[in-house]
Amino acid sequence: MRPQGLPNKKRGGIIILTKEKSTAQKEKAYSGISVRSFLAVTAILLVLLLFSGSLSYFIPQGAFDRDADGNIIPGTYREGTVEGIAVWRILTAPVRVFASEDAVTIIMISIFLLVMSGVFNLLDKTGGIKTFIVYIMRRLRDRSTPAVCITVLIFMLFGSLFGMFEELVTLLPLIIVFMLSMKLDTMVGLGACLMAACFGFSAAITNPFSVGTAAQIAGIHVSSGAWLRAVFFIIVYLILSAFLLGYLKKIRLNPQYSPTYEADLQRRSNLIGQEEDLSGGQRRIFRIYAVFFLIQGVLLVSIACIRAISGLAIPILAASFLISGLIAGRLVCGRFAPVLRYFLSGAAAMLPAVAMIALASSVKLVMDESGVIDTVMHTAMQLLSGKGKFVTILLIYALILFLQIFIGSASAKIFLIMPIILPITNALGISPALVILTYCMADGFTDVILPTNPVLLIGLSMANVSYWKWLKWTWKLQLLLFAVSVLVLLFGVMVGY
Repeated sequence: MRPQGLPNKKRGGIIILTKEKSTAQKEKAYSGISVRSFLAVTAILLVLLLFSGSLSYFIPQGAFDRDADGNIIPGTYREGTVEGIAVWRILTAPVRVFASEDAVTIIMISIFLLVMSGVFNLLDKTGGIKTFIVYIMRRLRDRSTPAVCITVLIFMLFGSLFGMFEELVTLLPLIIVFMLSMKLDTMVGLGACLMAACFGFSAAITNPFSVGTAAQIAGIHVSSGAWLRAVFFIIVYLILSAFLLGYLKKIRLNPQYSPTYEADLQRRSNLIGQEEDLSGGQRRIFRIYAVFFLIQGVLLVSIACIRAISGLAIPILAASFLISGLIAGRLVCGRFAPVLRYFLSGAAAMLPAVAMIALASSVKLVMDESGVIDTVMHTAMQLLSGKGKFVTILLIYALILFLQIFIGSASAKIFLIMPIILPITNALGISPALVILTYCMADGFTDVILPTNPVLLIGLSMANVSYWKWLKWTWKLQLLLFAVSVLVLLFGVMVGY
């Protein structure tokens, strides 16, 4: 007799366990930002905005000379007087930022985020991602080791190339049941889905939400420095696969070693084997979205290889996702009305992120208007002078890691710190590509260990795994990734990356 509230449902020839309707409603939060998280991050950014304005009442104005590209010239700092900025300028900065010199970048990236969120929601609601995963799983059903490695690779690639994380976690129940059907356990499902999606997002190659946004602000091509990001992706993939396969070996020798052994016995007893394949309609959905992802993959490679279009990566990707996504959705749904509804609801879910980007950008605007931003940069450069590039990179890593505790949004953090950090690192001879790599490393991995991350908590709730059980299972892996990240950054500094 199956547990109450866990009815069996058949989708695409695979039996999956689903929770009550309330859990399904919770999953809708994955496509956007929860109210609680939005209010918390907004409060922090407002405090930072007020603090940045108050600096003008205590520290003097200052200015560097700049070259033709706008980079500061070391040794040219001139100090002025203390002149406090008007309060109304501080309070209206989040609105005025859309008319500032950074307005084009902010608007372009905001539109890009809205488009990507809308298309990903469309893919999710029309079954595109789920059907794609089910198709792969059906062909790996009796081969557990390759199944784990390929599942991890797929989820990591989605995160690394397309910046998908929250959207992929909605597939967690499906992945868990897939692993249980192969005599594996819930923890492997969590690792191959939740952890792989997060690690792929962190080991970003072309992730538009981190690499793409940061590259746009830095004024470099998305493909700049991609080779080391690709190497780092491969390293992270091998580490995660080795971690999961090593764990599989232990539970095969002793099934009771699994932290979810007893719960999985009950879950596995509710599974009903099915040999049928995808239906004709589902195979059609798979083919349509396979073409969609193929187009995006070819476009990403083209942007990386053709320098003439690399500078237009953000608008090109946005247009491609929008046009091909809407066409694919129309082919799947047969009518345009639901396609438009899914797209608009997904875009609306990203509006809080746009608001946070405006708040984060207004911090730089206020510091710029008050004339203290160069003073802050001058002070930071003096503190970092003589400490070496590697130490500087580690300090930046620590700063981003600290902000990650309070501000989960990748885009918001980029707009908050990159406009200040990049001029400093340029003056110190550190490339923007190395700063972006550092940012990606510090921004993402902790998403699956910090209890302040709502996606982690909801994912663990869906899997019925306690946070402390999860922490005990993953903390060593997190330490290993931290050590590897530091070594990769050291290598980057040594080779002049």
